[in-house]
Amino acid sequence: MKCDILIAGVGGQGTILASKLIAQAAMEEGAFVRTSETIGMAQRGGCVVSHVRIGAQDESSVIPLRSADLLLGFEPAEAARSMARLKEGGTAVVNTARVVPVTASLSGKAYETEEIFDYLKNSAQVWMIDATGIAEQCGSAKAANVVMLGAGIGTGALQCSLEGMEKLLAQRLPEKLFSINQKALHAGYGCVRGEKGEAE
Repeated sequence: MKCDILIAGVGGQGTILASKLIAQAAMEEGAFVRTSETIGMAQRGGCVVSHVRIGAQDESSVIPLRSADLLLGFEPAEAARSMARLKEGGTAVVNTARVVPVTASLSGKAYETEEIFDYLKNSAQVWMIDATGIAEQCGSAKAANVVMLGAGIGTGALQCSLEGMEKLLAQRLPEKLFSINQKALHAGYGCVRGEKGEAE
């Protein structure tokens, strides 16, 4: 199995935990995995990009331009910023819930997402889902990263089983948090399997 997965978001969204879960799931299946992160003032809402390269034993830990099989965009602008690394014919899952950048907040400038959504939809096979809203319905907005993982599995581009990811969550999370995240995982999966969501 060879697969390159890019996760893009902002600090506090759980992008790094998501990358660790993907890497562990692949290693449990016997795959070689390399990971790398780029963190920009993550504690202050800066951009965070995680690279997960499965089966890339003789390659760099950083995914080259136009090489990623899957982009998980936890925030629309960060997804657009990372789109250049997605290969032609690649798959993207993008959380439509926006996080207003600090620069926009300070300047008072509007942060419009319609142009960003149009760009994303015209760039790849993109699933646009409100992962944050779905997570809230499951019990906590903080589970949006797990919704995104479920959606990635649902597209088929994230090559690990739903059952395997659920098992990892059970191992890593306290019992009181597992139920919420279990619901979030299945909700994200169902979102791209026809129950909800939009494919462009």
